[in-house]
Amino acid sequence: MAITPKGATQQFVPVKEIRNGIIILKDGGYRGVLICSSINFGLKSADEQHAITLGFQNFLNTLDFSIQIVVNSRRMDLRPYLALLQEKSAEQKTELMRIQLHEYIEFVRSFTDQANIMTKSFYVIVPYAPRFSAAETVGFLRRGNAAAKSVATETSFEEDRAQLEQRLTLVGGGLASIGVRAVPLGTEEAIELLYRSFNPGELENPIRLDT
Repeated sequence: MAITPKGATQQFVPVKEIRNGIIILKDGGYRGVLICSSINFGLKSADEQHAITLGFQNFLNTLDFSIQIVVNSRRMDLRPYLALLQEKSAEQKTELMRIQLHEYIEFVRSFTDQANIMTKSFYVIVPYAPRFSAAETVGFLRRGNAAAKSVATETSFEEDRAQLEQRLTLVGGGLASIGVRAVPLGTEEAIELLYRSFNPGELENPIRLDT
């Protein structure tokens, strides 16, 4: 299902719509997004670090298109966790357990107030430029009937999406070779990512890879 951003501020956002996990820009370009797992590079041995670095270099050299790597740092929101603990506290049958849970909740709340706990998310943005922009396609089909335009536009989108998905698969495979797991974002996840990017003050839970 295609979802089009709405609101006065959306005029400053270069996104036309998000369709089947594909971000369609106002200039007709497509973007696919991979969310990536992390590896603790600092805990690797020197040989392992060298192998990872060399593997990443080789991966980049195999690409004939550009990619964008995004690191998103946000303050971790522990409010849902604290709310869950509050519920568990109310369910306890002994006063001792309720007191211990209450003390733990206060400890976590105090600790998070004093410490700036951050969570990091890693993304790779993969671009694809269709052979015709959306505006050019509409102009080309202007003399046709509405049904023909709809079929042609849908066919063009599916062809372009297939090309972008090939790139996403290629990038995902290259990252897997160095131990990084990459999963394409769906429509809802892409919307959430864009919302967070344009609303950095909002506290949200991180988008997670399925385990």
